[in-house]
Amino acid sequence: MADASPRADGLLNGVGWCQWRICQWVEGEMFGWCDGWLGNVERERNAELFVSLQIEMDRIENIDYLIGGLLREQQREMALPGTLEEKQALLRALMNIRPPWPATDEWLRCQDRELAWQLEDKGIVELEEMETVMQSELYTLRLWQGDITRVHADAIVNAANSQMLGCFVPLHRCIDNAIHSAAGIQLRLECARMVEGDEPTGSARITGGYNLPSRHVIHTVGPIIPNGVSTAEQERQLASSYRSCLSLADEKGLTDIVFCCISTGEYRFPNQRAARIAVDTVRQYMEGYRRNMSLKTVVFNVYKDIDYDAYRAIFGKG
Repeated sequence: MADASPRADGLLNGVGWCQWRICQWVEGEMFGWCDGWLGNVERERNAELFVSLQIEMDRIENIDYLIGGLLREQQREMALPGTLEEKQALLRALMNIRPPWPATDEWLRCQDRELAWQLEDKGIVELEEMETVMQSELYTLRLWQGDITRVHADAIVNAANSQMLGCFVPLHRCIDNAIHSAAGIQLRLECARMVEGDEPTGSARITGGYNLPSRHVIHTVGPIIPNGVSTAEQERQLASSYRSCLSLADEKGLTDIVFCCISTGEYRFPNQRAARIAVDTVRQYMEGYRRNMSLKTVVFNVYKDIDYDAYRAIFGKG
């Protein structure tokens, strides 16, 4: 039987035989390497799946502990939901309706752990990622559409009610509810210690940010527009809210502040007019107050398309 290898005599055939043997060796090594690589990929995939399942199990155990504590505290009984998302919704609802009572260190530690997981799921947004709509020697104005509780900044602004204790309506979609839910119950506790009675419209107060990526929250009470048509006095009150926040941030030595759309949501201030007042008030403050102020960056954060379009039109970006 003829040999499949090129073993005939002669230099050329000898070289050919060496090449054939090298190819055989390389082929064997490659198949072995591929088998090993695929095995490693599969093992890594299984390890990642195991870690993911373990984290979800830890989260469920952690959140069940938090819900159980709130139910006992509020003297309620109910069956716990099955999925992580349903448990998170129930936890948030129970936190929303909770008065500013003290909590144990262990409960707070577990709450902070869950809120850190939620922030990791959402992702943190840096100011540098946001669109610059105006730049001067003194300051920068930026515009960003998204969830304000994701923003890493010195301060974000909360459109608060006059009690400044946060929204007590379970799972309400207002920004006050969103900020308090993401910060944790410590924010309501600090607000309760800070505020006595109702805060006047146009005023502002500052607290810590707690589980938010922002260092501080500046709470301001904007005007309420029952019929959706603003008066001259209500427009002055809205401008006062913006000035009060800027002045407080500057007083505390902050370098950046992120404004929500004050009063345009539940308080029904006309969106386009509110955007114009916001921009004019910020520019007047930043340009006319003093040159050595600490504030350098102001962000207009919007959530709805109507507000995003209003600000872009003002800055000629539409």
